[in-house]
Amino acid sequence: MPKKELETANRPDNTAFTQQRLPAWQPMLSAGIVIPGFVLIGLAFIGIGVALFITSRNITVLEMDYTGVETSSDCFKCSAGTIPNCLCNLYFTLNDTFPGQVYFYYGLTNYFQSHRKFGVSVDAYQLSGDTYYFTNPLNVCAPYQFVNGSIPIVPCGLSANSMFNDTFKLYQLVNVSKPVPLDGRGIAWWSDYNVKYRNPTTTPLKNAFNGTIKPPCWPKPAYELDLTDPSNNGLVNQDFLVWMRRAALPNFRKLYRRITGPDYASGLPPGNYTIEIAYNYPTMIFNGRKKVVLSNVSWMGGKNDFLGVAYLVVGSLCVVMSIVMLIVYATFKFPEDG
Repeated sequence: MPKKELETANRPDNTAFTQQRLPAWQPMLSAGIVIPGFVLIGLAFIGIGVALFITSRNITVLEMDYTGVETSSDCFKCSAGTIPNCLCNLYFTLNDTFPGQVYFYYGLTNYFQSHRKFGVSVDAYQLSGDTYYFTNPLNVCAPYQFVNGSIPIVPCGLSANSMFNDTFKLYQLVNVSKPVPLDGRGIAWWSDYNVKYRNPTTTPLKNAFNGTIKPPCWPKPAYELDLTDPSNNGLVNQDFLVWMRRAALPNFRKLYRRITGPDYASGLPPGNYTIEIAYNYPTMIFNGRKKVVLSNVSWMGGKNDFLGVAYLVVGSLCVVMSIVMLIVYATFKFPEDG
């Protein structure tokens, strides 16, 4: 094809859109627009920052370490990992009412769930309930792909195998130990247990796991995680889903339960409490710590002073810059206007 015809064939259509002839408006920024704009943005950010900071400061948080490093801790006897099914107690006292809906979290430190090898060591097809991948797990799950080189692991991978398995029971000490109701329903993301993760359609669920084995660090197989509630069993177990939602930072906390019941609808009343802990999860080997966290929430979520401070800093900088620009403009421009 001749060069001239080739250029004609490749030429865009002669339309306003392709030839960039559409009407457009280009703002002409001036000091009269920029300086008030910076002031308004700064004041808006400061207002939002003040609201966020005050709200965050009104959130009550109680953190308690139970790693058992200190010899005075009741969990010290469990920290070495030599006592099977070790139980320990964590005592605390509330001098005032812990207000609002109270959430129970577990926390870990020095734990890098964001590490790439940790994150990719999962079989998404397996977790979506595809039984073909139950017996043929993906290679990304290695070294937690097979046991003895032939028996497939379900669910496979490092992420699933490292699932947090300490359990907690909360009691209020009023003459006798009064159990505080803990609700584990709906603690995972809706998209996780309705879209991303699925159980096989096989009935009973146990039959779908024939020819497979549980992860090495799990005390029981996936189909026995919650035998009392079929909707919370297998690969859609709420605790499992919460764990598989990876944390971005090495120090994190994950939701374990919500405190419910008519006696605790408005919060935890003052008094003495104890948390009975089934101490199973080892953290000493990587210099990590374990803790339990009690917290209420607000419209902005959990306690987060940083977000309010960030808004205040940015808003203050905008106001300061507007003052600097006004001084510069008045020094170098006003005489010329005369």
